[in-house]
Amino acid sequence: MQTLIYIIMVPMVYAAAAIFVVGIIIRLVVLLRAPANPSTLQIYPEKRPKWLWAIHDTFLFPTVRRHKPVLWVFLILFHIAFLLLFIGHLELFADFQLTQIIAHDIFLGQGFVGLTLSICLLFFLFRRIKSPVREISVPEDYLLLLLLFLTVLFGSQMDWARTWYEYGELTVEDYRAYLLSLVVLKPDLPFATTFSGHSFMLVLHIFFANLFLIFFPFSQLMHSILSLPMNKLRRG
Repeated sequence: MQTLIYIIMVPMVYAAAAIFVVGIIIRLVVLLRAPANPSTLQIYPEKRPKWLWAIHDTFLFPTVRRHKPVLWVFLILFHIAFLLLFIGHLELFADFQLTQIIAHDIFLGQGFVGLTLSICLLFFLFRRIKSPVREISVPEDYLLLLLLFLTVLFGSQMDWARTWYEYGELTVEDYRAYLLSLVVLKPDLPFATTFSGHSFMLVLHIFFANLFLIFFPFSQLMHSILSLPMNKLRRG
């Protein structure tokens, strides 16, 4: 068991990070080397400033808002919560004065960021088992949502345990020590000698996060990286 935990928490993390970065670079190189589209993708009438409207299209999803307002609400909530979750993970590496303009504990949101993400992901998943979305869904869609949901769920469980139930076996300092040890290439598992249910949640969280990162460059989620340049192309 200890060997399996070490593999998930150390070699698999390095492998997932490498595949994630190299995979994205390869996808971008292939895209940039593809023949140019002979027809224009620009939409009319033009609106200026074009860069501002490209940002508007990228982050506010105006088309979805007009045609599917319920989905739009969940998309906005998901992206806000995901941003806060990303900031929370950055704060696990070090204290940043900028993110503490409004003083808060790590993680942000007192557990409700993870809860919001979990609910949004369940909504995205369940809407795919109903017509007409079911007919245009492929196995990849379900796999992506399941991997992301399980990653968020097990990560949130640790946050809920500390925040809501005062279960403090693993502290922020433990997470920080583990992550920093990976960064400096001197892996250390502070919880290895006292493995518990809380630690098991961390292992599952890392495991599903690894799988998600490995799968990401080869999935349609690449649109999250390309959405802004594509919208800039559409706006001219």
